[in-house]
Amino acid sequence: MSDGSPAVGTVYLVGAGPGDPGLITVKGLEALRRADVILYDRLAPPTLLEEARKDAELIDVGKLPQKQRLDQETINALMVDKARAGLTVVRLKGGDPFVFGRGGEEALACHAAGIPFVVVPGVSSAIAVPAYAGVPVTHRHLASAFTVLTGHEDPAKSATSLDYEALVHVARTGTLVVLMGVSHMTQIVDRLVASGLDPATPAMCIEWGTTDRQRVVEGTLSTLPQLALDAGLKSPATTVIGAVTRLRAEGLRWFD
Repeated sequence: MSDGSPAVGTVYLVGAGPGDPGLITVKGLEALRRADVILYDRLAPPTLLEEARKDAELIDVGKLPQKQRLDQETINALMVDKARAGLTVVRLKGGDPFVFGRGGEEALACHAAGIPFVVVPGVSSAIAVPAYAGVPVTHRHLASAFTVLTGHEDPAKSATSLDYEALVHVARTGTLVVLMGVSHMTQIVDRLVASGLDPATPAMCIEWGTTDRQRVVEGTLSTLPQLALDAGLKSPATTVIGAVTRLRAEGLRWFD
């Protein structure tokens, strides 16, 4: 016999894609349209919120560089509390929830609280942003692999956990994609060069990729930090390092 309390709701961890609202998946859009509560961040396309029900509760939990609105523990608690009230909750995240999106932490928080959750993958900026800039991250003549790394590691770490010598080996035959690294670009480049990567390696930085605010700066590994600084590039920005970046100028520039 029911005790009168509402049934527990479900949390949907939805990847909104890299910025172009048309890149959300069909499953993600369906979840968004039936949600009772939507917790969204600053990288989720704002126009997607127009797809929400008129009576849905919209909660901005976005984080800005150097200025967090809500910490991760508070966001986790909000998701759990809303679901415990019997509501369908969508956690709308830019890109893919499991690619540097803390979706794993949020899923574990739901599991620990006994809340059912569904992961709805999204188009990751790691591949979509270079594509909109005219850069395929792989190419059978130029790059047989690509590696995605964060340019903004957990500040609680005492040292980087990235193996820069290994990254250099990848970059010699493939592509490096750096997410969230525009403010640390000089340090990242210095470490790559110190580990043996040719300073003349082609590189580019893409700000607000896949949106009408997209800007692209092209250079080499050694010149890119200053070029990005001179252009005033800010987060969100994606850095691509490798020979494939030349293909933009060779005919693949199509969006901006």
